[in-house]
Amino acid sequence: MVTIAVDGPSGSGKSSVSKAVAARLGLAYLDTGAMYRAATLWCVRSGVALDDTAAVAAAVRAMPLEMGVDPAAPGVALDGDDVAAAIRTTDVTAVVSQVATNLDVRDELRRRQRAIIADETVGGFSGGHGIVAEGRDITTVVAPDADARVLLVASEEARLRRRSLEVHGVADATSVEATRDQVLRRDRDDSTVSTFHVAADGVVTVDSSDLDFEQTVEAVLTVVERAAV
Repeated sequence: MVTIAVDGPSGSGKSSVSKAVAARLGLAYLDTGAMYRAATLWCVRSGVALDDTAAVAAAVRAMPLEMGVDPAAPGVALDGDDVAAAIRTTDVTAVVSQVATNLDVRDELRRRQRAIIADETVGGFSGGHGIVAEGRDITTVVAPDADARVLLVASEEARLRRRSLEVHGVADATSVEATRDQVLRRDRDDSTVSTFHVAADGVVTVDSSDLDFEQTVEAVLTVVERAAV
């Protein structure tokens, strides 16, 4: 049984790398950022004003969220409705920080995240082999006792290029600039409630700025292997 925690800023590659690591090790995978996006979509669909912090927290506590943890197909469902695509829209991205910086929401979603992690240590999708959980505060708050903890970082240029490719399919100057506010503002807003730019004690930093995808996966796997020694 192993728990691997991966944190990092937007565009660092933590989602794709974490999925690949989980698949190779036969582990479950948890995208905690998707949970905040799902919470945002749930509030919007429920007609809850995002600046009403108490109402948002109440809505999230009642939210019927199901998180798929298969790294090959990590689905997200709200009240039985597949929202994996809907939570990635620009409309959700533009306002997700309003929900993600709500401290009561963070408490609720952290509780759910810990429950999912605990489930995978005794059974669940992985059969008790464990899980790779990624996000903003997994290494420090959600799973500070994880067997391996990684802060995945990259230069601003690399992160903007990757997110531009993900969102626009190209990384020319215009597309990168269109992505800049989305990436940097989200990091700036989220940094008010969690630390994901500097590694905490015991957390290993992997800088993927000059690494390709496969090299980054191998770097994280090396951290996991060393932690197991």
